[in-house]
Parts: sequence; C-alpha cells; structure tokens
Amino acid sequence: MGKTEVAQELALQLGQKQARQIGVLSADSMQVYAGMDIGTAKLPEEARKVPHFGLDLVDPASAYSAAQYQSYGRNVIEKQAALSSGTPPIVCGGTGLYLRALLDDFDFADFDAETLQEQAELRDKYEALAEELGAQKLHVLLTSKDPRAAKEIHPNNARRTIRALELWEEGQSYADIKQAFKVRNSYYPTIWIGLNCERELLYDRINKRVDTMIEQGLLQEVEGLLQQGYRKALTAQQAIGYKELVPVLEETESLDSAISAIQQASRRYAKRQLSWFRGDERIKWIANDDMTTSQVLEQIFTLIEPYNMVQE
Repeated sequence: MGKTEVAQELALQLGQKQARQIGVLSADSMQVYAGMDIGTAKLPEEARKVPHFGLDLVDPASAYSAAQYQSYGRNVIEKQAALSSGTPPIVCGGTGLYLRALLDDFDFADFDAETLQEQAELRDKYEALAEELGAQKLHVLLTSKDPRAAKEIHPNNARRTIRALELWEEGQSYADIKQAFKVRNSYYPTIWIGLNCERELLYDRINKRVDTMIEQGLLQEVEGLLQQGYRKALTAQQAIGYKELVPVLEETESLDSAISAIQQASRRYAKRQLSWFRGDERIKWIANDDMTTSQVLEQIFTLIEPYNMVQE
C-alpha cells in the first residue's frame, strides 16, 4: 500500500461524499516523463479510478524544472477547483522541491528569467564539464565562482553543483535560494499528511518493489528507451532504476548487481526524503506499518474533518 493508492482512494471517497469528481495531481519529478512508467511506479491507465495529472508531460530528453511544474500544477489546481466547486485535486508525491514549489509561496521569477532554451544550454554545458572533470573538480570550480554556494553543497553532489553554477551564470546564488527556501509560507490552505513506517519495514518494501519492477519488465522498458535515443536521460543521476540497468544492456554489468544497486539507491533516496520532510512541522504523520488502505483513510478523514473539507 503506497502513496498513490491512498491518494486515489481518498480522492474517490472524498468525491463520493461531496458528489464531485476529484483527481490526483502527481508531485513526482520522474513521473513527468513519458515512457518511464515501471521504474517510476506510475499508476497504469487501466488502474486509474479518478483523473490523474502531472504524468507524461515531456519526453525523457527534455529538461523539466520545478518552476515549470509550479506553473503547470497551479493551473491544474485552479481549473479542477473551478470544475468541482472549490475542491482541488489530492496532491501526491515525494519530490519535496515540487511540493514546496506548488503549495508554498515561493517565487521562481528572480532566478528563472532565462528562457528554457538558454537554461537547457547551460545545463548541457555543465553536465559535459562534470563528465569531463568529475564531481569534486567541478565543485572546486564552483568554489572559485561562488564560495558561499559551494559551502552549502557536498563536493560529491554533482547535480546540485551544476545547478549552483547555472544560477551563478544567471546572477543568482544557490546559498541565497536555499536560505529563502527555509521560510514556509503556504500559497494555498493545505493539509500536509505523511505516511511513514519503521525503517526496516520500509527498506524491505523498497527491495520487494524493485524485484516487482524487474518482473513487470523494467529491463525491457529501459531497452526500449535506449532504442529511442534516451541514453543520456536514463544515465542521469536522478534516474534511479534506469541508470543502473543501462550497463546490463550494454553487457558490462550483471542483472543481479544492478538490482542490488537499484535497491541501495532507492533506500538512500527514501532516507533523504524522510530527512527533507521531517523538517516541516506542518506534516501530520501516519504510521502505516501494519495498516490497510481503509485504516489509513480512516485516520486521514479524522485529520481533515476539522478543516471542513468533508461535507456530509
């Protein structure tokens, strides 16, 4: 029982109570990519009981930013609220930056002034430099240009170093943006609900989910995307579940070792997610170790009733 299942059932039951159709808006930075379905745990079309948004927005070769998601997601919220007499979709996902961009009063205008084409060119420039120099030497370059930003980023974190260099070229500092991001002012009235379980159980679920993805054809999905020319996108740092399987198809790595690598990367990502969200005191946590979807929903309805979201 995962976030998507709970969100869909919540939208369905809440819609039935209010005699309205309520959808689910994904806040997952990888589910925006068309064709990347199994590895992102995207709900299959035949299993969707309510409208789903935020899926298959761009092809895997296209860059997609939190600023773009903010614009898209807020448009969805406002349109859906208008269609359902004020009830917005259920937002579901684990990409903290997307959630903050969408639901908090966070202005991207100051550091998103460059055109998307210019930003893509900057990204390509520094990704190529990262591949040439390596993460630590790229971090040294950042230190020479923006030492305050460099202090905020681990030398091995190439992705954030690249972003900081992009911002430096745009006349902004990653350090200033990070500081501003600590302020949590809601853009919409929002009830934040988090699902959590014991670490050992969480890791066991992650391991089993990866095994299931392999059984469902993840390797074949990666092969198809490679044939379409998306190797660079699949080997990007954030493409967990894809980048580990490319060497298998290129016969430089075994499937078993790739599966272990996916499981380890997924566990580490889950740990980072928990660290991110536990810093937000607005989140009301539900421990769902041994709970069914119905039991989780019962607790959620108890949490949201005081906010007059459920109209009997």
